Amino acid sequence: MSTSTSLTTTEVYSLLSLSLACVAILANTLQGDGNPLIASIAFSGIAFSSSYALIRWLGNAFIRRGFKGRDMSKTKQTEIPETMGAVCAMVYLFVLIVFIPWPFYKDIVVATSGGGNRDVMQELELVETGRFLHRFPHNKLASYLSALLSLQTIVLLGIGDDLFDIRWRHKVLIPAIAAIPMLIVYFVDFGVTKMVVPTPLRPYLGALFDLGWLYYVYMALLSIFSANSINILAGINGIEVGQSLVIAVLIVFNDALYLSPFAPYPHPATDSHLFSLYLLLPFIGVSLALLMHNWFPARVFVGDTYCYFAGMVFAVDGILGHFSKTLILLLLPQAFNFVYSAPQLFHLVPCPRHRLPRFNARTGLLECSRVEFDRPLARPIAEALKLLHRLRLLDVETHDGGEGEEKGRVVSSSNFTLINLWLVWFGPMREDRLALGLLALQAGVGVLGLFVRHRMALLIFTQDNW
Repeated sequence: MSTSTSLTTTEVYSLLSLSLACVAILANTLQGDGNPLIASIAFSGIAFSSSYALIRWLGNAFIRRGFKGRDMSKTKQTEIPETMGAVCAMVYLFVLIVFIPWPFYKDIVVATSGGGNRDVMQELELVETGRFLHRFPHNKLASYLSALLSLQTIVLLGIGDDLFDIRWRHKVLIPAIAAIPMLIVYFVDFGVTKMVVPTPLRPYLGALFDLGWLYYVYMALLSIFSANSINILAGINGIEVGQSLVIAVLIVFNDALYLSPFAPYPHPATDSHLFSLYLLLPFIGVSLALLMHNWFPARVFVGDTYCYFAGMVFAVDGILGHFSKTLILLLLPQAFNFVYSAPQLFHLVPCPRHRLPRFNARTGLLECSRVEFDRPLARPIAEALKLLHRLRLLDVETHDGGEGEEKGRVVSSSNFTLINLWLVWFGPMREDRLALGLLALQAGVGVLGLFVRHRMALLIFTQDNW
């Protein structure tokens, strides 16, 4: 496994060519009306090139500062850089900041007296009173800046966690605090707290039901769940970045459905989904660069920073893009993993420090890791574990010998994670095959979720907003 921190000649020329092409595209967009979607694609290319190069260049510097780890699922456990997701998060934030003029290029030109649009004639009294600032879409700029502020806050949490290994119960609510800027902007500029009632319930609740302040609680909880869900489903090469990329690509596909030629223009939701694309395309760029270094066999580890950052990108995107319920459908594997992990997360059964699969050095395959029960479990919990074993949702080992209470006592079980459950179902396998299987599950559930959202929803709602 190569641990070189220098770029090959081929990589240098490839990244340089991509960057120059993207810069040329950006310069060309300024000759017209800015074309922010094309500009966002170009910035995504720059984000990919920058992240790819920086991950490679900064590897040794991170190791010297103590940000390093050993891959426990390899026969040869060499030290590799850790917390490299922080590099991608910083590149992403810088790209979003530099991108700000493009979505508002036309508005800036119109609002500036003659700037870039000198054929426009203005009345003297209008020129004396200054620019038409009331024509500038301040609400859109506020949404964009609030998204940046929320993402910066969550990146600080992630870096703090990687530095100080903050306990889970101390950091779990911090994403809700990071969500406050975007929730305030949502309240001021949008403020919709009503949900469409399914057709069978309309005689009792009406066509719309106002959740009021509960809707803001729901959005705060969505931020907490999304930011933590990626971090819980982790532990093998490529799984954190891979699942994030799959979710991001599915959201981009959903966004594209609201753009021409799939939807008539102007569509009421077009601006919201363009906003979503502006956030997601650079994220895909930095994540793809990170995945190329984190895929089996990993040359870097992503760290908690990337997990929180990726989850918060989805939360911000879903809330400010006004498709938070669609986002939940795409996060169903993460939701299942959280519910499945809950007995250990809340210490109903013992939870070891690490629950990643166990590497068998003799076979080179990953096997489900186990938790040992030194003391007898409470009878209801023991019976629940045995039921899960019969349903093939857990691998439970019982004490076959002995008499009385010792007979049939649960002595161990597989750890409560989706990764270990996959190994229970399909047996030991190589790490890359395990990651590919889980990513295929993520993609399949996501495509099914979008189908339900846009087709089967018509069975209980009168229309789809697409």
